Amino acid sequence: MKRLEELSDQIEKSMERLHFSGEPANLYDPLNYILSLGGKRMRPLLTLLGCDLFHGDIKKAVQPALGIEVFHNFTLLHDDIMDQAPLRRGQATVHKKWNEPTAILSGDLMLVKAYELMMKVDGVQMVKVLELFNQTAAGVCEGQQMDMDFEKSDSVSVNDYIQMITLKTAVLLGCGLKTGALVASAHESDADLLYDYGVNMGIGFQLMDDVLDVYGDTAKVGKQVAGDILSDKKTWLLLKAFELAEGEDLAILNKWVGERDTTKSEEKIAAVKGVYERLNIRQLATELSENYFLKAERLLDAIPVEKERKLPLLAYSELIKERVS
Repeated sequence: MKRLEELSDQIEKSMERLHFSGEPANLYDPLNYILSLGGKRMRPLLTLLGCDLFHGDIKKAVQPALGIEVFHNFTLLHDDIMDQAPLRRGQATVHKKWNEPTAILSGDLMLVKAYELMMKVDGVQMVKVLELFNQTAAGVCEGQQMDMDFEKSDSVSVNDYIQMITLKTAVLLGCGLKTGALVASAHESDADLLYDYGVNMGIGFQLMDDVLDVYGDTAKVGKQVAGDILSDKKTWLLLKAFELAEGEDLAILNKWVGERDTTKSEEKIAAVKGVYERLNIRQLATELSENYFLKAERLLDAIPVEKERKLPLLAYSELIKERVS
């Protein structure tokens, strides 16, 4: 745990020093604002952990690690606009604090700044890192489009959902880990195993995040609780409920999904959660999440490095899983 804490502290200090300035100020201020809201810093920490796993020089991984975190926040900024989300980490979203055009432009600038940071990698590894980053960024965009397409589709399956979150969320965790491995000049096959480890961990993480949206609380989650239910978001929980529901439960889902009367919000949340509880949806989602974490651990086991070097990654994986009780 000590090594994990050291790397986490290094990321926090690096993020505190990261500041963007320029004119017009109201283009740059939103960048610093969204980065100041905190967050788990999961992706940059994984980059350092990936580098450390292969005896790499951590200092050389810090800049691309920050680039991945800036890119992640860029996607959050634009996602919040698309979702019309009022809160991010318990604070006003950028488009609410400023306005939508400014939020779009500031997000675009964040992408540019992310690339500037990603390019700060030594020698031939920079090309490999940028190729991976380009592939990942395209995948994230594909996943986001799938997510939006799901809103208009009546034939989304749980497998479709897993594919979507793989692209939208999980590949960026894999990218962080593999970027660290590339900076450390790890063998390509080992770096690929670490990437797959990150992807499976990312799927498990997102499934747990969906559970938290329904069963967490605003103070801990940092966003509106049950927002996915209120917005009819096709999460694994809702899709699985539709797959299993019959009779009265199916009628309840059909009645409330699509209901946008805000005066009935509490009633809608209670009705849908009631269906989830009768169908054991929370437990099913949690078990599936745990299966992805187990698959990730098997992939980590297959990487030929000393077992003690894997302990910080395993410890971090446990911390992520503990987010849902």
